[in-house]
Amino acid sequence: MTTNLNNKKLNFVQNQFYAFCDNLPLEVSLDGKTYRHIHTFKCDFFAGTGLYELTDESAKDETIFKRIVVKIYRYRSFFLIPMRWFGKLSVRHESRLYKILDDIEGVPKFVGFIGQTGFAHEFIEGDKLANTDKVNDEFFDRLEHLLQQIHNRDVAYVDLNKPENILLGNDGKPYLVDFQISYTPRLQLPLISSISRAILRQLQIEDEYHFAKHKRKLRPDLLTPEDYALTYKRSIPIRIHRILTRPYFAIRHLIMDLLDLTPAE
Repeated sequence: MTTNLNNKKLNFVQNQFYAFCDNLPLEVSLDGKTYRHIHTFKCDFFAGTGLYELTDESAKDETIFKRIVVKIYRYRSFFLIPMRWFGKLSVRHESRLYKILDDIEGVPKFVGFIGQTGFAHEFIEGDKLANTDKVNDEFFDRLEHLLQQIHNRDVAYVDLNKPENILLGNDGKPYLVDFQISYTPRLQLPLISSISRAILRQLQIEDEYHFAKHKRKLRPDLLTPEDYALTYKRSIPIRIHRILTRPYFAIRHLIMDLLDLTPAE
């Protein structure tokens, strides 16, 4: 009896910290087509992300995506604090960015919305950059061009430090996914607009810094003198971010270890 009660308490705490984990929908519908859950890529406090596959005969239609990635933002309460508002704002933000970047090669196509807090985008065949130690000679030139195109749309990717967000496609080309914390200015009022554009440019500089670091790690033979210098040019925001987040992650890992909280991958 005591063991069962402790397990229930542990499950309750785990469910507060992670949005869905193994509870992503078994099926989702888009434009009258049904997709079946195949695999969960990631689950954290903010959202659950999984691979879904078309189930019916329309799979023969070459114009329809056979596999899609579904991301459902948190709608469950966090220790009785409502969170559905967060999910709605988040899906609106990220879907807007996919639409802004829709025609850029290297950004998956937006497919549609799933309920109030979810959306789907094209599935890219390939693997995370984090899982490889070798890329072709053109990979980083293409990634740099992709990043420039994103920047030209007044968007900063922001999360380029994570190699998990960069995909090496089966075609050998780079792709960027997960625009959850990407930034683009919205308000056009004179003073606010000036501040927003200054923030945008600073975040784009951080993108360039993290790009150069990935290049130094995987293809140091292709580094230009400018790339090499950039990899050692940590900006003040990056230094502040590391100082502030170091204790956060230490405490977070301690809590996860104590409660045996392991996110689904």
